[in-house]
Amino acid sequence: MNIKINLGEILTQAWKITWKFKVLWIFGILASCARGGGGGGGNGGGGGRSYNSNGDFPFGGREVERFFERAGDFLQEHWWVILAAAAAILLLSFLFFALGMIGRIGVIKGTAMAEKGAENVVFGEVWSESLPYFWRLFLLNFLVGLVFFILIMPLILIGVVTAGIGFICVLPLICLLIPIGWAVSVIVEQAQAAIVLEDLSMADGLQRGWQVVKSNPMPLLVMALILGVGGAIAGVIISIPIVAAALPVIIGMNALRESMTPLYIAGACCLAYLPLLILLNGVLTAYLQSAWALTYMRLSQPAQPKDDAPIIIEANA
Repeated sequence: MNIKINLGEILTQAWKITWKFKVLWIFGILASCARGGGGGGGNGGGGGRSYNSNGDFPFGGREVERFFERAGDFLQEHWWVILAAAAAILLLSFLFFALGMIGRIGVIKGTAMAEKGAENVVFGEVWSESLPYFWRLFLLNFLVGLVFFILIMPLILIGVVTAGIGFICVLPLICLLIPIGWAVSVIVEQAQAAIVLEDLSMADGLQRGWQVVKSNPMPLLVMALILGVGGAIAGVIISIPIVAAALPVIIGMNALRESMTPLYIAGACCLAYLPLLILLNGVLTAYLQSAWALTYMRLSQPAQPKDDAPIIIEANA
């Protein structure tokens, strides 16, 4: 069967859906939780300036050393703190990953509802309809991530044990894993859409995703490049205010010998921008996920292209 898809139409329609149904922004914010995120920091201060004997920095080397000594002694006496912290990290990781999966399902579901002509997409409805697919997408992404972790960790350990020399030997393998990981991510994107839109099991969805990718390598290659490069550029643009706030502090690091005020100002600016950063990142994630969902819909059930359609990419199924 000869499949034709209009990539320009998919990208345009994804934006129309994302902009019209702003409830998808919420699911986009949730979906971005599974992509990893930045963190914030706090600053502690004293009532006055504290300089070392050389006046190089507000905190001297001996003060830092004593701090770590006291921290080590405290952890030895209160070892349960380490266990509690580890448990909290695992719990938060699970929570963010779970929210990320719900977010992805929600965007796919909302996009499908919009494509079917829905005038309104309600958060509660999308949320409830997303829950049945949660564990399937959770296990799919977890197992794929676990496989790559098992493959990459030995390479990292070789580099660490050999003080970096081993990285030279394993560099070809690392370079090989990059395109493999990229291809697997495309398959996973199509498998996620298949699971949600066709109500398939995890195994059947993965098989369906592989069939779609195998039958349409060129359209998916181009789409992956567009969304990957375009998403990266948009992400950089969104992060410019953070860089703008931190860059003067980094450049004028020596000024921190006299005062920590520039650092406090930069931190306040970053915190003030954080809500907008989260929102913009959510919109971007919703758009990218919507585009992947539409791509699957067009490839699995291709519509007849219009005569005046712009750039069309063909693939033999």
